[in-house]
Amino acid sequence: MIVLGIESSCDETGLAVYDSGSGLRAHVLHSQVEVHAEYGGVVPELASRDHIRYLLPLAEKVMQQAEVRLDQLDGIAYTAGPGLIGALMSGAAVARSLAWALGIPAVEVHHMEGHLLAPLLESDAPEFPFVALLVSGGHTLLAYVESIGSYEIIGQSLDDAAGEAFDKTAKMMGLGYPGGPILAKLAERGRQGVYRFPRPMTDRPGLDFSFSGLKTYALNTWMQDHLITEDQDQLRADIARAFEEAVVETLLIKCRRALEQSACNRLIVAGGVGANQRLRDQLQQMAKKKQFTVSFPRLEFCTDNGAMIAFAGCLRLQAGQCQPLDIDARARWPMDDLLPVGEQ
Repeated sequence: MIVLGIESSCDETGLAVYDSGSGLRAHVLHSQVEVHAEYGGVVPELASRDHIRYLLPLAEKVMQQAEVRLDQLDGIAYTAGPGLIGALMSGAAVARSLAWALGIPAVEVHHMEGHLLAPLLESDAPEFPFVALLVSGGHTLLAYVESIGSYEIIGQSLDDAAGEAFDKTAKMMGLGYPGGPILAKLAERGRQGVYRFPRPMTDRPGLDFSFSGLKTYALNTWMQDHLITEDQDQLRADIARAFEEAVVETLLIKCRRALEQSACNRLIVAGGVGANQRLRDQLQQMAKKKQFTVSFPRLEFCTDNGAMIAFAGCLRLQAGQCQPLDIDARARWPMDDLLPVGEQ
């Protein structure tokens, strides 16, 4: 089965062609960073317009790279939520129209399910069951994954997601947009031990997260010390390191608990923050010490991309799942509402 995947949930337009027989054939991505940079964050209306501008040219490009004709497609997968409703509608409209014109089925894909399944695109894909840490700008959650579509949410953020806290902390210190990757890069120059920030909600049982207070702690530290410190660049780096260390250690503690409580020895990590090198290194060290396996998608598949949508959609299309012509994009869509593969 050959599937075209379309991702347009926020500020990146991603398309891919996935072949169930030979794997990923091609993928392309257009980032809107330059569009939103002058505003310091994503402007929903501008995001929707940019998706509309690039969706069809990127579709032509990815089909050419995959060496696949339109009449060879067996289905189309598209992100239906969660995300910015205008951005979602842009991709959904193209996907549904193309599927109708070609007379092939189209299937909705949950954005976070796409991220969760991204590590399965790799040659060393983990076997089920496993614990998944989904950590991005919009979501931070832990799920016990028994099979495709069978997800039990065992922990989630009660306020800011980890990636959101990265971005907001960077913005507070004037680091520009997108702030998370800039802050992580700056943290490499930070000095160890200059600051130690709290590890939120690790002193109590449970698997939920809270990063809003950590963001405020970083802001208070910056507001207090930047008025009395001459080397502002080093101060930013020291705060960035302390903040990153706090987030990473918090995630490690919660992952260890989740594996212990689930009696599971396999962990997958996905989402934009999954590209953070400190998180990857320390999880791999912990996995070796605690004797469990940890899997990540390749860096280009940590952030939003069409490959994960094409892959997730192909699995559901193969199981006979598809939707009628009505477009049902959802800004909010709990993962608990997903049907296991094989159920209609």
